[in-house]
Amino acid sequence: MSPFIAELTGTAVLITLGLGVVANVLLNETKGNNAGLIVIAFGWAIAVFVGVYISADASGAHLNPAVTIALAVAGKFEWDKVPGYLLAQFIGACIGSGLTWLAYKDHFNKTTNQGAILAVFSTGPAIRNSFSNLLTETVATFVFVLSIFFIQKGEMKLGALDALPVALLVLGVGVSMGGPTGYAINPVRDFAPRGMHAVLPIANKGTSDWPYAWIPVVGPTLGGVLAALTYRYLLS
Repeated sequence: MSPFIAELTGTAVLITLGLGVVANVLLNETKGNNAGLIVIAFGWAIAVFVGVYISADASGAHLNPAVTIALAVAGKFEWDKVPGYLLAQFIGACIGSGLTWLAYKDHFNKTTNQGAILAVFSTGPAIRNSFSNLLTETVATFVFVLSIFFIQKGEMKLGALDALPVALLVLGVGVSMGGPTGYAINPVRDFAPRGMHAVLPIANKGTSDWPYAWIPVVGPTLGGVLAALTYRYLLS
C-alpha cells in the first residue's frame, strides 16, 4: 500500500470499530446496550490495535492529525507530507462513520435519544465548560502523544504485537481520562464523524453540536504540539 491508502484504510477501520463499540453500548436494542465506559475503552483500544497493525509498515500508522503534526514538530516527519496524511485520515474517518451507520442502521432507527445518537459519532463533555473541556483534551493528548514518542524510541520489538503498546496506551487514557469529555485525543476522530452525523439521513438525530466541535480539534492538536516540544527538550 501507499502511505496515503494505508492511512485511509487504517483510519477507516479504526473509526468503524471505535464508533461501532459506542453504538453497541448506546443505541437501543443492541446486544451490548448499557455496557458502559469500560467496554467502550476496550473497544477503542482494539480499534487502535487493528488500525495500527494494518498501516504501520506502509505509513507509520499515524491515524491521527495530532500525531502527524506532533511528529513534524519534533522533526521526525516531513512537513510536505502532512497535508496528504491529514486528508487520508479525514476520508478514512468519513468512510468508517458511514460503515458504522450502515451496520447499526436499524438500531439508529429504534433510538429516539438524540444525545445517544450524537455520542456515537462525536465526543461531548459530562460538564460543559469550554476552558475545562479544552484543558482535559489537551492534557489527555499530551500524555498520549508524549508516550508514543517514547514507545517509538524503544528498541524492544514484539513482532506481530508491535501495535499492542499503543493500544494499551489508548485503553489507559480512556479509563483514566475519558470521563470529562469522552477523550477524543484525535481531531479527525471527532470532526469527520460529526460531519457525517450532520449529513447522514438518521431519524431523530437532532443537531450536531457544532459549537463544541472546535474543542476536540484544538485540544488534541495543542496537546500533540506540546508533547513534541517537551520530547525535544527532554532529549536535548
